[in-house]
Amino acid sequence: MATAPSARMPPAERGALRIADRVVAKIAAQAAGEALVDAPGADLVPGDTRPHATVSVRKDTARLRLALELGYPSDIGAVCGSVRRHVTGRVGALTGMAVPEVAVEVERLHSAAGRRKDEGRVQ
Repeated sequence: MATAPSARMPPAERGALRIADRVVAKIAAQAAGEALVDAPGADLVPGDTRPHATVSVRKDTARLRLALELGYPSDIGAVCGSVRRHVTGRVGALTGMAVPEVAVEVERLHSAAGRRKDEGRVQ
C-alpha cells in the first residue's frame, strides 16, 4: 500500500494557505460592526449603515483601515479604541495573521438633535 504524498512531506513544504485581501477586509468590517452594536450612541446610527474596511496583507501580517459612522455625543476615542481592540482580536483569531495596525476613520457623526427636524441647526 502506497503512502499519501502529504504523509511524506513536512507541512512547511506542502504549501501554504493564502487568504484573499477582500476576505480579510470583510472579516474586519463584520468585527467592527459587532463592536459597534453596544457602543454608546449606536441607536443614533441608521440601521443600514455598515463599517467599511480596506486591508493590506503581506505574508502573515494584515494592516487595516476602518471607516465608521458613530452616534454623538459619545466618547469617540473610547469607542474607536474598543473597535480597534475587537477587530484586532477577531481578525487575528479567524485568519491567524498578525494585526499590528488598525487605523479608524470616523466618516460621519449622527446626533440626536440632527434627528429632530423641528429643532433647527445644531451648533
